[in-house]
Amino acid sequence: MNWITILFAAAIFIFFSGIRIIRPTHRGLVERFGKYARFGMPGFNWIIPVVENMYLVNITEQMVNAEPQEIITNDNLNAKVDAQVYFKVKTDEESVKNCQYNVGNYQWQIVNLARTTLRSIIGTMTLKSANSERGKINSDLHSILLRETDKWGLEIVRTELKEIDPPKDVQDTMNKVVKAENEKISAIDFATATETVADGQKRAEIKKAEGIKQARILQAQGEAEAIRLVNEAANEYFVGNAQVLRKLETVEHALQNNAKIVIPSDTELVNVIGELAGVMPLKKDSK
Repeated sequence: MNWITILFAAAIFIFFSGIRIIRPTHRGLVERFGKYARFGMPGFNWIIPVVENMYLVNITEQMVNAEPQEIITNDNLNAKVDAQVYFKVKTDEESVKNCQYNVGNYQWQIVNLARTTLRSIIGTMTLKSANSERGKINSDLHSILLRETDKWGLEIVRTELKEIDPPKDVQDTMNKVVKAENEKISAIDFATATETVADGQKRAEIKKAEGIKQARILQAQGEAEAIRLVNEAANEYFVGNAQVLRKLETVEHALQNNAKIVIPSDTELVNVIGELAGVMPLKKDSK
């Protein structure tokens, strides 16, 4: 009875000792006597204690820092460059095996590979082009890492260039150049705006002068038309009396403000008014 109890207790102990629970964020590699045996999926797994071992591999996205380094650009300037690499182990069995059996320490390897790749890429560029073409550097770095780590069972998700810092004296010079360029652009914009305002004022004055000119032309045409109509009316209704009509208009203008004008009775103008009104001028009594 005692032997049965001991064997039962030993079996229970061995069973519970071999239980392995794998989270969804990991995959397991089971080795028997140091040789790969099988693949461990998330959930409940059991291994033979002492005989088998399980090694867990993280398959979530991870980040490594390539660490700042001094790189000499194509124009012989030193630039401090830093980058980050985001990667993850692929979830299939072959990829998980490769990340453990084909490379010693893939995180450390990625860091060194990223550093050497950055030196190769930025070394062929000038400092100015390296600063302005960060997207191209990220793209080239990502492509090279993706190709070189393919046998490691890794997926390079993305790469990010954190900084490209030139020496302080070079940075000061670049800042002065940028400042001068900005001042030049501001001066050009101000001159353009001033020219635009002046051009607008010029066009406004031209329009104003054209308006005045057109108004005077219309006024002159109106006066000419009025004279023509008056002349036609005089010829039609006052044939032969055009001079008399003109004299009458003169009297009308003179008397329009109730002005009183004394005119000798024997003047021609009085005769004109009398003739038009059917009244003859009074003759002076001779004394």
